[in-house]
Amino acid sequence: MVNISERLPADILWRAHVKMMVWVTWMFTTFAAGLFAILVFQRMNYPLFWVDLIYYLNLRKVGKALKYRMQRGVITYLDSFLYQAKKMPDKAFIVFEGQTLTYQDVDKRSNQFAKVFRTEGGLKKGDIVALLMSNEPDFICVWFGLSKLGCEVAFLNFNIKSKSLLYCFESCGAKSLVVGADLVSSLGEVLPSLKENAIEVWVTDIGCPHEGVNTLLDKVEQASDMALPGCPRADLMSNFLFIFTSGTTGLPKAARVGHLKAVMCMAFLRLCGARSDDNIYITLPLYHMTASLLGIGGCIQLGATCILKKKFSASQFWKDCVKHNVTVFQYVGELCRYLVNQPAVPEESAHKVRVAAGSGLRADVWREFARRFGKINVREAYGLTEASIGFVNYTNEIGPIGRAGYFNKLNMPFEFLSCDPQTYEPIRTDSGRCVKANKGETGLLVAPVSVMNPFLGYAGNTLQSEKKLLRDVFKEGDVYFNTGDLMLQDHRDFVYFRDRIGDTFRWKGENVATTEVSEILGSLDFLQEVNVYGVTVPGYEGRAGMAAVVLKMDQKLDGKKLYNHLVQSLPAYSWPWFLRIQTSIDVTETFKQQKRKLVLEGFSPDAVQESLYFLDLSQRDYVPLTQSLHDDIVSGKIRL
Repeated sequence: MVNISERLPADILWRAHVKMMVWVTWMFTTFAAGLFAILVFQRMNYPLFWVDLIYYLNLRKVGKALKYRMQRGVITYLDSFLYQAKKMPDKAFIVFEGQTLTYQDVDKRSNQFAKVFRTEGGLKKGDIVALLMSNEPDFICVWFGLSKLGCEVAFLNFNIKSKSLLYCFESCGAKSLVVGADLVSSLGEVLPSLKENAIEVWVTDIGCPHEGVNTLLDKVEQASDMALPGCPRADLMSNFLFIFTSGTTGLPKAARVGHLKAVMCMAFLRLCGARSDDNIYITLPLYHMTASLLGIGGCIQLGATCILKKKFSASQFWKDCVKHNVTVFQYVGELCRYLVNQPAVPEESAHKVRVAAGSGLRADVWREFARRFGKINVREAYGLTEASIGFVNYTNEIGPIGRAGYFNKLNMPFEFLSCDPQTYEPIRTDSGRCVKANKGETGLLVAPVSVMNPFLGYAGNTLQSEKKLLRDVFKEGDVYFNTGDLMLQDHRDFVYFRDRIGDTFRWKGENVATTEVSEILGSLDFLQEVNVYGVTVPGYEGRAGMAAVVLKMDQKLDGKKLYNHLVQSLPAYSWPWFLRIQTSIDVTETFKQQKRKLVLEGFSPDAVQESLYFLDLSQRDYVPLTQSLHDDIVSGKIRL
């Protein structure tokens, strides 16, 4: 058979070859030019496309790993811990005040607690137990021991006073209380009420001065540390914890936290860049979701080590970081401000911290933090106790809480709704549907209620649970969770936190319910009406408490008595720093107190013609707020 190339003239073959090369070159040039144009277009219009895509793929990777574990029986938060305790029993889990507990140590000690609770207390699956403890390893051991019995645990804020404490029991239905040895003295007032309500009280000590309180440690030391046979299995969609949040009811609300929510929280630190070889510093209170689910849970998910601090100390922070070789720490906005306000110490430049993960970090503090403390990857985030919607700012942009691009919504759908600037209610069209906020406009953050974003509601409070839901938002029958938070999505798809609506404001890293504070102040015999709200103070995150008050006829303000009443009745972060004396309280046509004008006028003597007072802690009294005193507060000369 003759090859056809042998029958064609050489010049014809050459011309065919040249044409082929020209065509290939044209195709390559066209492709390269098209690709270059696409890249230029992407760079100009979607500069963070690849960053968003990589984060989305990382989320998918974490999700696949979670699914893989679940297929092998590692389903819940407790399952994850037991998995790590079996996989790496000798790995340090909790380091606390010179004490180191391995994963196996915590597993065994929690077994001991579980056996005491079962044999001595008769606790079983479905029982609700309240936990009132400071940061210490036994907080975790007691929690896990109760979880091994199938109990639902309610974390109590150890700052709350007697009235709120009793309400917490009533709302969540707890019939048992475990209190730390260092906090048992605070129960003196409420113990009779607890006994009347048949609440079984346990203290993590070998003895107790209060009659009728059961001791734990003497019994725990005698109990076997072997695994409990026949531990009940938990349903992923069932309730795991009760975590109390402030709200418009005036008292804490018991938010139900399901097993699915808890497991999802465990991925937070990994998504922020933490690794299994990290030492993660947790100074935030364990009764907060941030520390217990994101922090401790994040350590468990990674198999990392937690450096646990009983209480945050700004002066000891960097020394602790160097001492314990800390590489990751959790924060709330105030924590970072305290650090930048501290005098410089050698350790702040000798540390090995790589990641700081948290929420509430204001842009000006963020810039100063980054300038002063070196190359720390700050991962500002946003999340809620009640729902799974959340954001993480995985970029280097200072200020935003996260991103709202195409890939972000693929993982967890959400929307920003236009709302009335006076009532903050979502604006609806003539057909009754809500309207999406435009980019650059402040909108109300909502998320569809779904299997992956369930809302289990507030225990004992059906009315408040229903208020958090929006129905028929975009179509008939749909249900969205209303976060109550105002956000702004800019034209680059960054999301910024703007404000929290309703009767709650944030101060010193805590939510303050204005109705609760109003009720406490209103019980004083010289006050007729009280309207509590938050005001911005230069140099501080959140809002400081302020109260507009009306004095009773022929009564004078007794600042010292008011101060003593606050000390006895409210945690310090709830105290009003400023008072405004009024002749009457402005109300709406439906008799709701007006706060908007009061908030805008703030505490400036120039803007407010009525008498103003300031809480002087050194005098334990409210003193007249003069212009000079106001200026010292604004300039930072006087610290709150």
